This record gives sequence, structure tokens and C-alpha cells, in this order.
Amino acid sequence: MRLLVFGGTVFLSRAVAAEAIRRGHEVLCACRGTTNQVPAGATHVRLDRSADSLDAVAGAGRFDAVIDVARRPSWVRPAVTLLADAHWVFVSTISVYADPSLPGRASELPLLEPLPDAAEETGGPEAYGGLKVACERAVTETAASSTIVRPGLIVGPGDPSGRFSYWPARLAEPGPVLAPGRPEDPTQLIDVRDLAAYLVDCAERRTPGVLDGTGTQQTWGEFLAGVAEGVADQPPDLMWVSQEFLLNHEVAPWSGPNSLPVWVPQPDFAGLVGHDVSAALATGLRLRPLAETARDTLAWLRAGPDAATTGISRAREAELLAAWGQDFHPTGTRASY
Repeated sequence: MRLLVFGGTVFLSRAVAAEAIRRGHEVLCACRGTTNQVPAGATHVRLDRSADSLDAVAGAGRFDAVIDVARRPSWVRPAVTLLADAHWVFVSTISVYADPSLPGRASELPLLEPLPDAAEETGGPEAYGGLKVACERAVTETAASSTIVRPGLIVGPGDPSGRFSYWPARLAEPGPVLAPGRPEDPTQLIDVRDLAAYLVDCAERRTPGVLDGTGTQQTWGEFLAGVAEGVADQPPDLMWVSQEFLLNHEVAPWSGPNSLPVWVPQPDFAGLVGHDVSAALATGLRLRPLAETARDTLAWLRAGPDAATTGISRAREAELLAAWGQDFHPTGTRASY
């Protein structure tokens, strides 16, 4: 297969290119990065989609498939028009769904309204979902065949967000660990390498349709146990702290320097961690054990001191646990997993 990857230097797009090369495909990466940033074995075409024409891509010949991770419809629309005969695999997001509190499957959930190109510059972070909807429509209305894959939280080595990285780093250390919410609260994520392999599968097989591309739902108790299995010598000492306490003490969910990363309050954000991925599993998605993801992420963090991580400091965690201990919530629990 001759495959065009828009990107190829960072996280998911780089993992996609590397996986396709591993399988023996001919891969061209079109991106702003330098040749030594794309995986060995890929051909690099230097392209700034915000400034350059697509002449370099047009002159590269015919492609069997294209994998694109863009968030700007003004980038996607001319590219899919140029390469409409290829099978398009477009990486969207679960942020396209209109109600983050609703779990379910891709075919059943209402979407945000697509946003115009002008929102690329003026819409801010909150425009992300609507712009991705517009990108999806550009692909499905123009490409001869397409797969739309909507991931949630993507994790693993090389993650520039540093969200998941907090947990392998924390659980590799001793001492009581602040665990958010309740052990039975849900979470959901996918290893970048598993998602990349699935995207290449969809390109090879010309898989049709719209699919949620994330891992299976698990509880926070299972999540922390899986991470600990990969990085710790013994089960962690978990102090479960209610989400009300955390929010009252201005601990942010999801991401950021004063956050407990990955955690989202329930039930308001149940849709972010409750997607039915049975269709993706039926079409070839394969998921590795979380312990493997945690182990490899910790190795990446230790190998590169500048690798991204986010979340509350150990001092802040200790302050919160002390405050929780003084005013122990009736539903609070302490458990090792």
C-alpha cells in the first residue's frame, strides 16, 4: 500500500507512520517537521498546510490511502478534494458529541453543529469539536471511501499532553496516593500504538463507517490497579477522596498543573468515558494490557527528563490528603488494589 500521512513527527501521526513502515508499506509524511523527525523509512515532503499549496503532494503520485489528524476544515477540504480517489482515514474526536454527559455509540449520539472556517482563528479551544465535525463532513462528502475514527484520551510514550503520564510516575513512588472519586467510577483511554495500528488496519481494509476509537471502559479501581501492575513493586496505598471535596478545594479535572489528570466528575462527563467501542473491536481494534502502557510510559519519562507530565505536585497532594483526613467524607474509602 502507498500511504500518505499528514503529519508524522509527533505522537499519533508518528506512531501511524512507524506502524505502516513496520508492515512494509510505502509511507510519505507531509508535514512542517524535518526529515530526521519522521520515522526511519518514511519519505518526507515538507508542507505547511497553513501557508503552502498542495503541489508537493500532488506531484508525489497516487496514494491508496490517506490518514489525517487535522483539526482545521480549511486544511482538510482541499486535501480530500485533491486526493478523493484514495481511501481516507480521518482521526476525529469524541469532542464532536453535543452532550458530554451522554455515553453510547457513535451511530446514536447527536453531534455539535459544524463550525465555519473562520472559527479556526476566532473560536478558541471550545471550537475544537465543531471544527472536527466540519472536517468529518468534508471527508465523507468528498472522498470515494472513508473511515472516521473518534478517539477519546490517547496515552502512552511520547504523549505531549502529560495527562496519563502523571499516574505511572505517581504510582511508581511510595506513600499514600490520592485517588479521585470512587473505585467504581468509570474511565476510558487507548494506547497510542493500539490506535495507530487500528488506523493502519482501516486504511489497508478500506473499512467504511464512523467508529469510536478508544479502549473499553474500566473503573478507576481497575485503572489504578493496572497502572500499578506495570510500575510498582507492591500494591499502592490508595486514599479515595470524593469529587465534591476535590472540586471544593479547586482541584481541576482532566489536565493542567493543578489537576488530577484523566479524572472527570460524574455524571456530568459520563460521555467522555462511556463510549461503546464494540464496532471498532469487531473491525479489528486490538488493545494491550494497561500495565504495558504504564511501564512503557514510565520508561519514556525516565529516559527523557523533559518529557511532558502534568498534575498536582506531591506537596499539594499531601496537603489535600491531610485536609481530607481532618474532615473525612462519609463515603471515603482507603484501599489497596
